Amino acid sequence: MAQNSEKAIKKTTNKIIKTADDSGTKSLDDHKIPKQKDYVNETHVSDFLKALAYDPTSEHISAWTDALPAVHQTISKKSKKRLIREEAAKPNGLSYSLLQYPLMFIIGTIILIELMAYISLRQIVRIWENVFSWRGKKKKLRDQLRQSTSYREWCEAADRLDRYMKKDEWKRTIPFAYYDYRLLQKVVEHLKIYRKSETEEDAMKMMDVLYVCLKQNFAGIENVQLYSHTYLGTKVLIEEYVEEVTRSIEALVKNPHIPLQEKSLAFKLYSKNYGRSAFCLSGGAGFGYYHLGVIRALLDRGLLPSIITGTSAGSLMGAIVCTRSNEELDEILNPQLAERIRICSESWSTMLLRFFNKGALFDPQRWCREAMWFCNGSLTFKEAYEKTGRIFNVSVIPYDPHSPPKLLNYMTAPDCVIWSAVLASAAIPGILPPVVLMQKKPRSDHLIPYNYGHKFKDGSLRTDIPTLALNTQFNVNYTIVSQVNPHVHLFFYANQGSPGRPVTHRQGNGWRGGFLASTIEQLLKLDLTKWMKVIRHLKLLPTIHDQDWSSVFLQKFDGNVTILPKTGITDWLYTIADPDQSRLKKLMNIGQLRTWPTVSMISNRMRIETAIEMCRKTLRKHEGQMSDAGSEDESTFLNRRSSMQDGERRQFMAQFNDTEALNKGDVQGVVGGEIGEKEWLDHSVLEDSDEE
Repeated sequence: MAQNSEKAIKKTTNKIIKTADDSGTKSLDDHKIPKQKDYVNETHVSDFLKALAYDPTSEHISAWTDALPAVHQTISKKSKKRLIREEAAKPNGLSYSLLQYPLMFIIGTIILIELMAYISLRQIVRIWENVFSWRGKKKKLRDQLRQSTSYREWCEAADRLDRYMKKDEWKRTIPFAYYDYRLLQKVVEHLKIYRKSETEEDAMKMMDVLYVCLKQNFAGIENVQLYSHTYLGTKVLIEEYVEEVTRSIEALVKNPHIPLQEKSLAFKLYSKNYGRSAFCLSGGAGFGYYHLGVIRALLDRGLLPSIITGTSAGSLMGAIVCTRSNEELDEILNPQLAERIRICSESWSTMLLRFFNKGALFDPQRWCREAMWFCNGSLTFKEAYEKTGRIFNVSVIPYDPHSPPKLLNYMTAPDCVIWSAVLASAAIPGILPPVVLMQKKPRSDHLIPYNYGHKFKDGSLRTDIPTLALNTQFNVNYTIVSQVNPHVHLFFYANQGSPGRPVTHRQGNGWRGGFLASTIEQLLKLDLTKWMKVIRHLKLLPTIHDQDWSSVFLQKFDGNVTILPKTGITDWLYTIADPDQSRLKKLMNIGQLRTWPTVSMISNRMRIETAIEMCRKTLRKHEGQMSDAGSEDESTFLNRRSSMQDGERRQFMAQFNDTEALNKGDVQGVVGGEIGEKEWLDHSVLEDSDEE
């Protein structure tokens, strides 16, 4: 038995290393960026300037661009009344007026003290790990891992480190508290039998088993802890499960015993229940160039989701990806891209003079011209989707502080020009004034204002990672987040390890820095969050540039997989600066190195999701232009499939659910899906319902 386990883990590891093909072994220096045009359309720039000049709503901006000073107009009585009503929205009262700033000072002092204690604790843990945990051969192996220049080289170094630290024994050991291994063993065993069988009955059973297991986090296989005990890969059983499910999906499409329409409906349900993945790029100003390394790593492995969202700096990086084909990206995603980055090329004296005169460091007109290259010209969201097949989303918020955030994409704003959305998402108060979104005018080369010419600004001020909107619009239930916000990744502390980066304490079974250090870290972080919520709820923080800044710290910044860069103090010097070629190479290398540890976890998710979507495309080709069936057809299909006599099918499905959960009456149990056995048998639950 031990020999079989050893062979299985060796086979799995060799397969992972083997899949690190030539595309993953290329150095960043192997690519050369071709000469390309600037894509600047002067007509569109002129239309944008006219839209900015029309009825400005931002009172503190005295000029919109260097070439377009604002005209000082007399404020009408109606405008004065509106200003009075807006001022009246602020809380008033004698006690509030007297205590607001003293309370803010006291709470601010507490936050400052706790923040210093938190940073000191993190540094102590870091020093302790470097001095006591990483010594001798283990340190040498870790250095080899960190110095890897390709994914294949990284995999080989990670495998050596796993073997030295005996992590390969953990991979072979099937039982583990964080997933239902018995259920997985049963599913793998049955799928193998049904896949190899040539009978119609077994084909139907295979379709039923796939319906049960094609759910998000089925049997707990997406638990982060399953990938946080090793540097490369996870439990052998999980790798076998992913492989068998993928093979069974492909076999089901080719099976001649199941009618084409029934396959189409089954795969529509699989897609609904399994959900979709999204790649989310956070804001972060100059730190945003780390995203390019993350994108390069995922693109080389074929793991880049088709749904991509970006905010602020992330929207600029996302625009590069979503307006170009894979071949074009392969040419430009390299350090020579620095030659095209001229967004912050002006001198500090020029920017500071503009800030004092006009209220913002940068000029929208200049950024408009520069953004056109990143966005491949004046492509709209719909045009970009039709060209690349990628769904690009940009998060923005209206200038009105009480209006809800808006997620722009090919469904909500199909004709909106992407570069205008990128500018709006980067419009941080004081950095860039709020801008007007532009859309293409039908049968004309001109652009017109979108949404009645209302102005928008940086979406990361309230929704850096728009998970709720993505789930509502695209059934996204799995997010891969590249988080580079400097004020955020400081507080990410994986006290029990993270994917591809296990804890060194007690052979990976302990707490990072010890239990006491992890306890203090959690207490400090939770107390800091508490005080920030007190400030927000009591409205103690004064608004600056008509913006409540408390939400900047109180959002959800992580995802199912969160990729964090390794930053240093010197990075803060480049917060508002363009990188040169050597610095961009460094940032991209770090981005890749921080992404490679998460590839195993992302790959196991994306392999199944991609298999489902590819099979749906194959079935659509066979059906011609036949559209997806509606809920009525689904109900008919489910009703017919659930009509086995004597409860035979009910008993068959029950064996793939957790026995203890069934005894408690919870049919879903560890299946972890939105729709369990009861809903599968009772088709009415499925009607017009895609989400939980």
